[in-house]
Amino acid sequence: IFKANDSTNSDPAFSSLSVPTSICQWITSFLTDRQQLVRLGKLTSRTITISTGAPQGCVLSPLLFSLYTNDCTSDPYVKFKLDGKTLYKSKVVYKNLNPVWNETFSFPIRNLDQKLFIKVYDRDLTTDDFMGSCGVELNKLELENSEMVLPLDDPNSLEDDMGVIIIDICLSVRDGKNKKHRWAQRKKRSLTGSTTEHNKRLTESMKKSQLWTGVYTITLVEGRDLPLDGQADVFVRFKLGDQKYKSKSQVKKVNTQWRERFDFNQFPDTSTILEIEVVGKGGRRYEDCYGQCEIDLSGLALNESTLFTHELDPGRGRVVFLVTPTPCTGASITDLVAPPLEEPHERDNIAYCILWNSLKDLRDVGFLQVKVIKATDLMAADLNGKSDPFCVLELGNNRLQTHTIYKTLNPEWNKVFTFPVKDIHEVLEVTVFDEDGDKAPDFLGKVALPLLSIRNGQQVACPLRKENLGGLSKGTIVLELEVIFNSIKASIRTFTPREQKFMEDNAKFSKKVLGRNVLRVRNLYRAVCHANQFIKSCFQWESVQRSIISFLVFVLTVWYWDFYMMPMFMVLLIVWNYLQIASERVTRDLESERKGLMEKIHMVQEIVITVQNLLEEIACCGERIKNTFNWSVPFLSNLAFLVLIMATVITYFIPVRYIILLWGIHKFTKKLRNPYAIENNEVMDFLSRVPSDVQMAQYTELSNCSFHSPYRRRKASP
Repeated sequence: IFKANDSTNSDPAFSSLSVPTSICQWITSFLTDRQQLVRLGKLTSRTITISTGAPQGCVLSPLLFSLYTNDCTSDPYVKFKLDGKTLYKSKVVYKNLNPVWNETFSFPIRNLDQKLFIKVYDRDLTTDDFMGSCGVELNKLELENSEMVLPLDDPNSLEDDMGVIIIDICLSVRDGKNKKHRWAQRKKRSLTGSTTEHNKRLTESMKKSQLWTGVYTITLVEGRDLPLDGQADVFVRFKLGDQKYKSKSQVKKVNTQWRERFDFNQFPDTSTILEIEVVGKGGRRYEDCYGQCEIDLSGLALNESTLFTHELDPGRGRVVFLVTPTPCTGASITDLVAPPLEEPHERDNIAYCILWNSLKDLRDVGFLQVKVIKATDLMAADLNGKSDPFCVLELGNNRLQTHTIYKTLNPEWNKVFTFPVKDIHEVLEVTVFDEDGDKAPDFLGKVALPLLSIRNGQQVACPLRKENLGGLSKGTIVLELEVIFNSIKASIRTFTPREQKFMEDNAKFSKKVLGRNVLRVRNLYRAVCHANQFIKSCFQWESVQRSIISFLVFVLTVWYWDFYMMPMFMVLLIVWNYLQIASERVTRDLESERKGLMEKIHMVQEIVITVQNLLEEIACCGERIKNTFNWSVPFLSNLAFLVLIMATVITYFIPVRYIILLWGIHKFTKKLRNPYAIENNEVMDFLSRVPSDVQMAQYTELSNCSFHSPYRRRKASP
């Protein structure tokens, strides 16, 4: 906003507003040759004659202020502060004077005689601008949700209306007693050793909050009539309670197609309001909300798909999606003394139902039972050398957790968890955390177990790994797993889209991940090079027996070739590898990731050089193919033109089978006909003569050079 001391000359102010010249002249005539004063309450300033716009020390005309505020937008965000500390910071809503956040957070309160300050800022490249603030007295809040409309205020602003902020705030009583009393209870329990009743009560409360009774299957179909306003991509966010999902980013079209499906679990006594937000993304951080809508899922019919077509903001299109609620059974938490699969006839009933319904509900693949027995030698996370560990089990988007055992490094949970299996290729992740009061829990270790690798009924002690599963952490966890699944359903499910994780973290750059990926690509490249070297050795007759067998196989395959031979060769390859593994001829070499400082420096340099050379080779190959067809070098384009005409005529009159056969005979007999012949690839030899775009820019064109005749130069000299 313009300041009075910056506006003695009105021309820069008008030019920054992009106002037409005629309007500028009218505003200038209106502002000049006038008298102006300022009133603040009962005080009145002296009168000043205005001659050139707004002079130093004067308040800017309301007309100019109105023009400015109506021409601009803001990028607002909100900070919540209590006792001088920032409790929460909202996301930035770009280019919007009426932002909608729809964000939820909670925080503990130890003293109600405090004031919660809410401050609104405008995001800027240098310094964020203050847009107003308000306060909420905590001791005046009620024990229920209450919507509050709070007017913003800025004591340094002359504006009467700074806008309002709408919040839904609730004061709730925290479960259990305060931390001090809980610590006394923990100490007392550790002295008496009686924790059975406490753990039982915790388990019962967790059952109510963790076990889901149904599944909402959401199918995101498309967006219709979306605006083409320059945004590159568009995606959709879904939220149901604490569950969130973000669709894939698609290139924006008028009718953008997603065709994605995902599941939300239905928990008892939780919200059934599905929130949908369509967002356009123009850069790494810039987002533009096209509109939001809410759907109440409580009244939908079970096992029936309901089509929804909801309007977004006016003129910004519609979003189309399907919702199918289905009941779900199979998730449970029990004690170790009474696991579900050990009940009489329960195992046979589950196996019979799965087999009998082989062609019904293909997403109900099987049943998983996990016995979380104990963990040993965990990492100490507290200052007293102990930890307060609990265990979280995740299978896809399904999540269950144990109770917390306090002040121990060797916890014994003795709990049994069951999951419905929707995909036999899923991975069970078991993570051990340390409870840290009001703060986020500390990570202690993690284990990832593919369902297909489970050996039913065997008790295993798994070493804990780091958070990225790259290296070992301290401690082990003892589990006993059992999975029952239908092979027919699992096979059919393998050829359907895989379930995606809710709101996966954005990928970040990591030198370690980059080095690992480069090494993986290099290993694949070496495998291809070894195969190519084997073929060349057959052409070079390095082993007469191998070359004769290869030549006969090639001739017979080409002569009798049919399409069934392609899957047959793949079957032979699978059988060959199986025999190699069965005979233990194949060993897996796991390279240690512990490297010294100099090795890491050399590794980074080698990675950068490898990526640089690889990108250069790919770019050069593509550019040379392009330059062959766009007549960058007429001689080579003419040559390619003649060769392609000859290839067209030859393939028209001669079957491809005979051409491949003649090419193979030529390759196999080349070494016999000329022992000193150099092996080459004619196509790559041709492309090596075509310059790339970089080479074309480096070469000097003779047409742009000025020529001087030597004869004329000698004649002109005296």
